[in-house]
Amino acid sequence: MHLSRRDMLGLLAAGIATTATAGAAQAGRKITNFNGGGISTPPTRTEVYGEAGAPPMLSSDSVALMEEAIARYDMVVRAGGWPRLPRMRRTLVAGSRRKVVRTLRRRLALEGYLPPDTPLNSRYDKDVARAVMQFQRNHGLRVTGHVDAATLHELNIPAEQRLDTLLANLPRVEWAQQGIHPRFVFVNLPATQLEAVNNGLVYSRHNVIVGMPERPSPAVRSKIHELNFNPYWTAPESIARRDIVPEAWKSGNPKKFLQQQRIRIHDGFNGPEVDPDTLPWPNIDTKRYVFRQDPGDGNAMATVKINFPNRYAVYMHDTPTKQLFTSAQRYFSSGCVRVEKVHILTEWILRGTPGWDRARIEQVVRSKERLDVKVEDRPAVIWAYLTGWVTPDGNVHFRKDIYRLDGTGFVSGQPKPVRLAGQPG
Repeated sequence: MHLSRRDMLGLLAAGIATTATAGAAQAGRKITNFNGGGISTPPTRTEVYGEAGAPPMLSSDSVALMEEAIARYDMVVRAGGWPRLPRMRRTLVAGSRRKVVRTLRRRLALEGYLPPDTPLNSRYDKDVARAVMQFQRNHGLRVTGHVDAATLHELNIPAEQRLDTLLANLPRVEWAQQGIHPRFVFVNLPATQLEAVNNGLVYSRHNVIVGMPERPSPAVRSKIHELNFNPYWTAPESIARRDIVPEAWKSGNPKKFLQQQRIRIHDGFNGPEVDPDTLPWPNIDTKRYVFRQDPGDGNAMATVKINFPNRYAVYMHDTPTKQLFTSAQRYFSSGCVRVEKVHILTEWILRGTPGWDRARIEQVVRSKERLDVKVEDRPAVIWAYLTGWVTPDGNVHFRKDIYRLDGTGFVSGQPKPVRLAGQPG
């Protein structure tokens, strides 16, 4: 597969140039998720609810809701848990009559997806289909109403494991809940989703891209204070060291490579520009020299960067590689969060900042003018690592422990990188 230099740097900027997943997405092919299943469209989508709102992932009642769910799952565990469905050669589809549906009905009833007195017959009727669809929503799966391989896998996770997940997430929810304000942006890293929340209701929900397991995003609380429209991109030291310098050196002409990508090298942050030919390739001191990409097409930040004070040098931003939002599991970045349909979010953030509305944002984006805007009514921002949570409508949600933090006591801060199979030690 061949990528243009511009495409390669777009991937480098995202910190994903060496992953097969990113390459497949760039080439427009199907991406394979962590379970080995082919996917082409995400099970979740970016939606605007407006002032009518929707139940948020995080609310002022989240701790109480978690405690109630823990008590309920503990009762199920003490009663012996739920049954395991047998392996199936084909998808179990709605409308069918099969003996295994009896086990499915009992399994769904024990977790509350069907009434406790549901008849344990072999009919896969509309009630069972609706229950399966809700189960799929609550587990971040494609909503079909049929029991495919991914749904069967989640159904067969033991009740004891689900209880352990809720227990591991209770202190994380307690920590996150402390950051709630009337207006806040919530990013759930395992769910790869962001919510803009007004007075306890979701205004908009966005698909996002978060840190890959070997470069995980932190759990952090802060307040959004500034937007940079059409920004420069200053490469994090890790990306300069791991990605840009090796790729530039491999090209055979580092100076030409950097010029093609509109990257300039500076001696220190905001220091003088340096001629790449004067540097000791490939042994450049990336802690000293700063790699900065000019604004414009292909810039890693694309049209906007959303800033908030934090010790981890992370932020939220637009992206030129929007095709990656079509993946079901969006762990592709080097720690920052990329937001789908970002200007729905920027318009919401700038409410209360005089002179800013959607038309003004669109005008600035079209102009490609470099512009920094101080946010007047600063919303809180919370990035949290929740693999289990409960929404105000009573639904209990679970996601994969992508950073392998459950059971470690992790609550907030910077997770350690996860070494994936096949990576060097």
